[in-house]
Amino acid sequence: MSTTYTISDLAKEFDLTTRAIRFYEDMGLLQPERSGPGGRNRVYSARDRARLKLTLRAKRLGLSLTEAKDIIDMYDSPRDTGAQLKKFLQVLAAHRLQLEAQMADLQANLEEVKEHERETRALLVKSEKKVKA
Repeated sequence: MSTTYTISDLAKEFDLTTRAIRFYEDMGLLQPERSGPGGRNRVYSARDRARLKLTLRAKRLGLSLTEAKDIIDMYDSPRDTGAQLKKFLQVLAAHRLQLEAQMADLQANLEEVKEHERETRALLVKSEKKVKA
């Protein structure tokens, strides 16, 4: 028998709310079996657990859930691995460019803050000299 997980098991393991896991399910990232009265209980497979882990990793990389789903779905399909890897490289390259642009903006902002600090210190020194005179 293969290992299964409840929604609470996964929530605890990955430090998520059950609501977040249900959201990932609504997005099609997870597909648990249903059991119990009216199918109210979700039973997650090892595959679902792996997909959740990959989803969280993609989020840490800054990918959207749609991008994460596309990439994870590619690995689930029996298609050509080369095409899947090329697609993943395209997504990563686009994301890297976005991060580099954000980093350049942050660097420019930081330099501006440093310049304001220098100017303010110089004004403070002048102000203190006038008070002493």
